[in-house]
Amino acid sequence: MEISKAMHENADWVSADTLISEIANMMKKEDIGAVPIGKDDKLVGMITDRDIALRVVAAGRDPEKTTAEDVMTKGIVYCRTTETVEDAIHLMDQKKIRRLPVLDDKKRLVGMLSLGDVAHSVSRDLSGELLQAVSDHHR
Repeated sequence: MEISKAMHENADWVSADTLISEIANMMKKEDIGAVPIGKDDKLVGMITDRDIALRVVAAGRDPEKTTAEDVMTKGIVYCRTTETVEDAIHLMDQKKIRRLPVLDDKKRLVGMLSLGDVAHSVSRDLSGELLQAVSDHHR
């Protein structure tokens, strides 16, 4: 199955200078756990709810003064709309990640693929293997 059939469409990204308080409010409003970060019209990182909890709250940083670039996970692992869900599963397994931004042939963000999306798109055995693989680092 192509990723474009399994992903959540219309994903948004925010600028690297966006305040963490704004990103947290976006996550709450849209019920999402990760936001891609862009700079100079390129994706440069990702902010997850876990990043906010550990790198902002637990570190005692002010979310009204801390920007995405200050605490984001740098670099971005992504997949393409033309790839298959199985390709994405292998990438998620290899990189131990739970969410992938999806780019089109023009390198534009068009969606997000999460573990939940995968679980609804492939067999229970395959989605179970992926869940186990990306959770291995928590043992």
